Amino acid sequence: MVDYLVKAYAFDGTVRIYAAKTTDLVEEARQIHDTWPAATAAFGKALTGSIIMGAMYKGDQNLTIRIDGSGPIGGIVTTTNANGEVRGYVGNPHIHASTNDDKLADAYAVGNDGFIHVTKDLNVRNIFTSSSEIRTGEIAQDLAYYFTMSEQIPSAVGLGVLINEMNETKAAGGFILQVMPGAKPNTLDEIERNIKAMRPVSELIKADYTPEMMINEITKGSHQFIETMSLHYACDCSRERFSKGLIALGKDEIDKLILEKEPVETVCHFCNKKYVFSEEDLIKLLEAAK
Repeated sequence: MVDYLVKAYAFDGTVRIYAAKTTDLVEEARQIHDTWPAATAAFGKALTGSIIMGAMYKGDQNLTIRIDGSGPIGGIVTTTNANGEVRGYVGNPHIHASTNDDKLADAYAVGNDGFIHVTKDLNVRNIFTSSSEIRTGEIAQDLAYYFTMSEQIPSAVGLGVLINEMNETKAAGGFILQVMPGAKPNTLDEIERNIKAMRPVSELIKADYTPEMMINEITKGSHQFIETMSLHYACDCSRERFSKGLIALGKDEIDKLILEKEPVETVCHFCNKKYVFSEEDLIKLLEAAK
């Protein structure tokens, strides 16, 4: 089953739900960044939460999430758009915790102190950033707290990543549920009961639950599917973009690089792709910088 996301309205349109399977893209990210199990758990949940949040927007709008906690992972950055694409990186990928519980693993990696920063580029005049405290280090709980405190939207968030004996991503996925105006108290009680009765998301994905089936677990059938979207780990880096970055260093810095008479190697944080600029390339960039 390929990675994809489903959007739905539930309980007479008073609740919206996004559910996703992200196993393949989390595994691709693990391979790119060589993350160890605890880092994979935290990074995978951040990627999953990010790509679900991106699906709440439209067009060419973008979302960047920075998780700056006190734990040994040293920070997580993810960037997503409204088209089901996400990329990211971590400060320290080689984090392992002696636990099989992915909640404990990512809480250890992230730490229980710090902030989550969410930057929205809505392609209007300004870019908006809002923040909330990290309360537990467990990314699903901290994102739910972010929605409640920073966006005033009561939300439930479930995220899961399961690692097999080979340190590969066996299952990954999640859901975000948001309560809209007009929701009745008995509806909220029913949602809470249903979510508490669910197995962990990683176990559901491992058992071949689809996003549609996850939504049904939450609503018990009181929902309407709106849209399905394929999901991918995708980076938009290019040689041209890195060329502009080198030009931005200015004439003096490029002169210094040329004098060293060594190729300059640049590496993309998001996908680890390398771009090498020869002395001849640098001379051309110097002319552009002038």
